[in-house]
Amino acid sequence: MFVRTASERDLAAVRALLVETWHATYDAIYGVKRVTEITDDWHSIASLKARMGRPNSEFLVADDGKTIGGMAYAAATTDPKLVMLHQLYVRPSFQGTGIGKMLLDEIEDSFPDARMLRLEVEAENASALAFYRANGFVQAGETANCGGPQSGIPAMVLEKALD
Repeated sequence: MFVRTASERDLAAVRALLVETWHATYDAIYGVKRVTEITDDWHSIASLKARMGRPNSEFLVADDGKTIGGMAYAAATTDPKLVMLHQLYVRPSFQGTGIGKMLLDEIEDSFPDARMLRLEVEAENASALAFYRANGFVQAGETANCGGPQSGIPAMVLEKALD
């Protein structure tokens, strides 16, 4: 696998990866119907394309030439020293192979002026919490609306100081 900037031609494969990963991770927490609603909204081609065009952001994929094994999306906030990691997902069949770390490292390198990387993670997502903690993130708070206003999805806010 190698990490590269995503292009529009990747969007269908990224959407498929997100739908697969979200159902594998969150069906037991939110139920199939709610996960489908979320993925149809947050992970639609139009939503992904809008992220791709956002200034001061990075949209990455991990690719082996045949399969998109993971993706990550981060964007600078109004404070250029703070970057928000909005998405980092690895296809279930590729989890535990180092793809997540590759994507995280590239996100960190993509924002050389940043001093803090922040993300939101579902408290019941034990594997994601373990991954982030193993990579230097600590809990900095909580939110009642993970992913944006009005989502109603509670999450932990994690941060990592960057060198």
